Amino acid sequence: MELVEKIDIAIANIASLYQEDNLPWIVGYSGGKDSTAVLQLVWRAIETLPIESRTKKVYVISTDTLVENPIVAKWVELSLDKIKLASMNQKMGIDPRRLVPKIEDRFWVNLIGKGYPAPRPKFRWCTSRLKINASTDFIRTIASQTGEAILFLGTRSSESQARKKVMAKHAGSTRELLSRNSDPKLDRVWIYPPIGDWSTDEVWEYLVTSPNPWGHSNDDLFKMYRGATQDAECPLVVDTSTPSCGDSRFGCFVCTLVDKDKSMNAMIQNQDDKKWMIPLAEFRDKKLNTTDDFPNRDFRRLDKSLSYFQRKDGPSLIHGPYKQHYREDLLRELLVAQTKIRADAVDGMESFELITTEELEEIRRIWVDEKHEIEDSLPGIYKEATGKRYKEQSIDEGQIFKAEDLAILKEICKGLDDPDDIHYQMLREMLHVEQAYRGAYRRSGIFETLEKTVKQHAFLNKEDALAFKLTQVNSDSEDNLNEELVEIDLTDVTLQPTKLI
Repeated sequence: MELVEKIDIAIANIASLYQEDNLPWIVGYSGGKDSTAVLQLVWRAIETLPIESRTKKVYVISTDTLVENPIVAKWVELSLDKIKLASMNQKMGIDPRRLVPKIEDRFWVNLIGKGYPAPRPKFRWCTSRLKINASTDFIRTIASQTGEAILFLGTRSSESQARKKVMAKHAGSTRELLSRNSDPKLDRVWIYPPIGDWSTDEVWEYLVTSPNPWGHSNDDLFKMYRGATQDAECPLVVDTSTPSCGDSRFGCFVCTLVDKDKSMNAMIQNQDDKKWMIPLAEFRDKKLNTTDDFPNRDFRRLDKSLSYFQRKDGPSLIHGPYKQHYREDLLRELLVAQTKIRADAVDGMESFELITTEELEEIRRIWVDEKHEIEDSLPGIYKEATGKRYKEQSIDEGQIFKAEDLAILKEICKGLDDPDDIHYQMLREMLHVEQAYRGAYRRSGIFETLEKTVKQHAFLNKEDALAFKLTQVNSDSEDNLNEELVEIDLTDVTLQPTKLI
């Protein structure tokens, strides 16, 4: 089938589907080639309808993880602005929405605040928090208002895999192009991939030969992909021997699920006006190491519990979050990178944000309130890295322990064979607990809290902790065995005579 025919069929199907019901539409838009092609088809389909018939609500959603490749993030931001303006002028009924993760789900809050280690294949904590939750919540809200919704996606696959089995009641209508969402959270959402059977080359051919209806340049999109390709080439494919730029990928610049951010490195390598991103690439490669980060991680889990797994050379503790010193170092280096980018005087980068004030305040709260790091080191780190005073108010006006006092306490603990600061952490947390209960009318619960604190820090080092855990496991096993023996009902046991040999 020729591409012209595919385009005509797609536009006709979308226009027909538009008129079948009043269900809202949601178009997933990343700013990349596939989602741009889908939105362009939807736009052209609505254009074919009289203005008085354009009554359907069409949402265009784009999820900004806040750690996207900044070039792509800026591209999407400008595109959404143009979509909104063009939709109003052309009376399309298209409503663009930029979605961001909740503060507790954001990357820096979890990495630097809570200490989650950089994502890895067996611990992909970032995907749901950064990409899925915000869009899922929005889609569920829209679907709940009308009972159902239709979601347009730019996913592509072979013809045999592009369509799922269709409900029989929709046979004979354009509803047969839809499939149910496999996610139980979105069971009332239909999926429609208009370019499911298109090739990469067909997508590019459509984009570069059809003007963008909301005024964003598809030629610039093409150039962006070309710049993100290692060899700086992204030609139109005319035969099977011609390489395509379909392998160009954009995503979070902090992604540690791949060895290198090839697209960002290629941009820096191929385009002089992108070299301001060098501090970002250096931060990612230097600080987000997943191969051997155990020295920078606590041997306890996030809740201070102990877990272990059996290695070939014996049991080993499962390491938890980043230690305090490394989280502080991560924040310092991140702010240094942000300051350097701002200082390089690149147009539009004067107020560039790698981390927002809102995120900084949440990190500060987690450090002090949840981790009991009452030194409140964030303002000092900020001033050290940026040269500017941290403008936010003190997190705890009633704080009676100064950083100098705590430094003395830490030094004393160091002299008591405390290389991992375990004893210091315990004493610091106990002081914080006591301070929290100081003004309470009733101090019930303070002793239980203090006892829990002591138990969580009752180790000299990780070797001592592992020995304790193994002893605890063996003890639990014996207790379970004794419990099983006690539960046996001896009245039902028949004793058999034993033969003498």
